[in-house]
Amino acid sequence: MRAKKWMLSALLVVAPLAAQASCESVKADISQKIINNGVPESGFTLDIVPNDQAEAAGGQVVGHCENDSQKIVYKRTGVDGETNVPADAGTAQDAPAS
Repeated sequence: MRAKKWMLSALLVVAPLAAQASCESVKADISQKIINNGVPESGFTLDIVPNDQAEAAGGQVVGHCENDSQKIVYKRTGVDGETNVPADAGTAQDAPAS
């Protein structure tokens, strides 16, 4: 009987740690998928936030964990002009009159 109580107590202590590791592993998987799609590792951040703070985080929700109590939010980082659009990329209407 004591062994069952001890194991239950140990499970209750370890369960939150396993849940956090689960969020970290989901975050790592999502990060790897983003990198595999050609986004540099320095070009984004992933944050784990509680459900009720996902909207305020200011990014796009790309995953969830801990029984859907946490959201993983993607934010792009870097300079706004990072797209490197060439100056001649506009239409003929955008060109100055000669």
